[in-house]
Amino acid sequence: MSTQHDTPRRLRLGMVGGGQGAFIGGVHRIAARLDDHYELVAGAFASDPERSRAAAAELHVAADRAYPDYQTMAEAERKRSDGIDVVAIVTPNHVHFDVARTFLEAGFHVICDKPMTITLEEAQTLAELVERTGLFFGLTHNYSGYSLVRQAREMIANGELGELRVVQVEYPQDWLSTRLEESGVKQAEWRTDPKRSGPAGCLGDIGTHAYHLARYVTGLQLESLAADMHTFVEGRALDDNVHMLLRFKGGARGMLWSSQVAPGNENGLQLRVYGSKGGLAWRQENPNQLEHSPLGEPTRLLTRNGPGLGDAALAAARIPPGHPEGYLEAFAQLYRDFAVQIHAHQRGESAHALAMPTPGVTDGVDGLTFITRALASSAAGGQWVDM
Repeated sequence: MSTQHDTPRRLRLGMVGGGQGAFIGGVHRIAARLDDHYELVAGAFASDPERSRAAAAELHVAADRAYPDYQTMAEAERKRSDGIDVVAIVTPNHVHFDVARTFLEAGFHVICDKPMTITLEEAQTLAELVERTGLFFGLTHNYSGYSLVRQAREMIANGELGELRVVQVEYPQDWLSTRLEESGVKQAEWRTDPKRSGPAGCLGDIGTHAYHLARYVTGLQLESLAADMHTFVEGRALDDNVHMLLRFKGGARGMLWSSQVAPGNENGLQLRVYGSKGGLAWRQENPNQLEHSPLGEPTRLLTRNGPGLGDAALAAARIPPGHPEGYLEAFAQLYRDFAVQIHAHQRGESAHALAMPTPGVTDGVDGLTFITRALASSAAGGQWVDM
């Protein structure tokens, strides 16, 4: 017989941002619902109260919980007996800090899109607040949710590649090869605006994903970097291409390339890791396969939910082999893991280990440190700077 402890209720989810015309808000809502751990019950979906109410109506959120702003939402939900358990922050980058701080101070768990903030000082302040409150903070570096990314992480942790030597990560796109921001495309407008996106363009938007993926899979800590950040599209205020050399603690070396002006690339995130015993290669556009090349042996192809996988990969797969899973399922995996951790927090227990390797506030600080040091290196002509 099931008990409430065995089958906890859906978490009551609030959302800030993600209204009409917003891409990432819809992704978060799909991810939250896919495994049925959340119910969207409240939101401040836009900075304009009318647009927030219109979005709430479309999302079947009760009119009295469609708030004109996030401050009103946090205060009202705090007073309700059926108030939200957790808030998802899906606004442009410059709003993340104030919203996260407001809800943490009101006693709510937080799920925040990346980058966590736009300055390192803000990130450090949030980290201190999370530690002081003891609340859960999840950061949606969603590529860490892929089953075979977790397989690669587990293999490296188990020593199957031996001593790590080389880490190559790249994330090229082509959608900003022209001044799309001048054509009324909402995503292009705010992502190329320093006031809303922060001081890093391509680097902050997708370069941080590449960096986090490399760190997440390898477990390596970055020691120093040399960055060349460049803006190719005339008149654009932020970088649209980044090349970087990486030195990791322990001796491994790496390269990172992120670009939004590389024609022919849609979402070309890929990672290659080489050690003394072999190599691994994973590509986001074909995420159901992982290449493993043991030294001196033929390359092996591992498939999602196929033979030879470890517990971490199997726990992050939903359907039988040969039925592709992708971006939305990886995003949903984070939301599922977040739910396990939030429920455990509510019970005063520790979450299951397989739900724990998720990005959080520490990763947020690391990401902002990475951006800050890359900006300093590039401004100094690509000089090596320590992390």
